[in-house]
Amino acid sequence: MSGEGGGFDLGLLDDAGTAYRRYAAGDKIFVAEDEGDCLYVVRSGTVEIRFYGTVLDRIGPGGIFGEIAMIDGGARSATAIAVEDCEVAPVTREGFLVLVRRQPEFALEVMRALARRIRGMNESV
Repeated sequence: MSGEGGGFDLGLLDDAGTAYRRYAAGDKIFVAEDEGDCLYVVRSGTVEIRFYGTVLDRIGPGGIFGEIAMIDGGARSATAIAVEDCEVAPVTREGFLVLVRRQPEFALEVMRALARRIRGMNESV
């Protein structure tokens, strides 16, 4: 588990007029098997990714989560819970394409998040 934020420039979300969502500590952002039509970027606070009660990752400011379902259009593979009060930016597939056009580095940030999760799963097996 990394616990670190990403290198993504949150100002790009602000410039795009992103509508942030706020969650209180303990709130579920999404649960496993929910439809996944967006990924999220953490603006403030911490989010845990859990699978049947096991903490798979902790995501802080600048970090990305929910990318798997956004990429493949499938259901959520885990549950995301706000560990503390947090603010997150939902990014739809269309928004993702806009962000990649404006800042190609965003695609690399999503790939890094995905790779980190896959490595984390491999280490836990």
